Amino acid sequence: MIDNKKVLVVIPARGGSKGLPGKNIKPLLGKPLVAWPISAALSSKYVDQIVVSTDDELIAEAAKAAGATVPFMRPKHLAADSSPSSDAILHALSFCEKESKYDYIVLLEATSPLTETEDIDRALLLLHESEHTAIVGISLVEDSHPEFCVKTLPSGKIEKYFGGDFETPKRRQDIDDAYCFDGSLYISDVETYKNKKNFYHGNTMGYLSDSWKRYEVDTLIDFLFIETILKNIELVRR
Repeated sequence: MIDNKKVLVVIPARGGSKGLPGKNIKPLLGKPLVAWPISAALSSKYVDQIVVSTDDELIAEAAKAAGATVPFMRPKHLAADSSPSSDAILHALSFCEKESKYDYIVLLEATSPLTETEDIDRALLLLHESEHTAIVGISLVEDSHPEFCVKTLPSGKIEKYFGGDFETPKRRQDIDDAYCFDGSLYISDVETYKNKKNFYHGNTMGYLSDSWKRYEVDTLIDFLFIETILKNIELVRR
């Protein structure tokens, strides 16, 4: 709880991954991928309940072993490739509200194992102390700033993505910072999420996380990259 307001964490983790088959239970430093966000949430001083929404028995077993609850199996119509994630989140919220009322909902992705407990707690506190109704993780764009992006024309010629010429290039120190949604965490006031069915809207604020936390597991390359970060985590934090 945070000031007597209850916090529900939902971790969607369906089976049937195509980019990296079985990724949600693939061992990462000896721990299934889905167990990483569960561990981060378990150590939070504000989180009241951690629910994993899955349609896969093996993922359910791994989630329960890691300390989460799996009070239902996600219906097949909410676990297809084309199923909106918002439907699965609202389904989980509706199920959990049969037992208790929640004020904040936190979405953590099994594919974002670099999110830490301190990120969850800081973001919750920031949102709670603000006038906003949602907060999402963002990271500084350092290697692909829009100012340095181009698009190709049918002729094969390139032009600057947002217009302008190449004759007067801007120095990196002369351009405004740009940020990207990093998938590290999503938090919303429950009633707002029910109405908007989205974490992104006109009253959403950003939680700036360390840029290395934005990496997500979609492919084997991603998995190996994140594994390397975790093996050298003390060096990375410096």
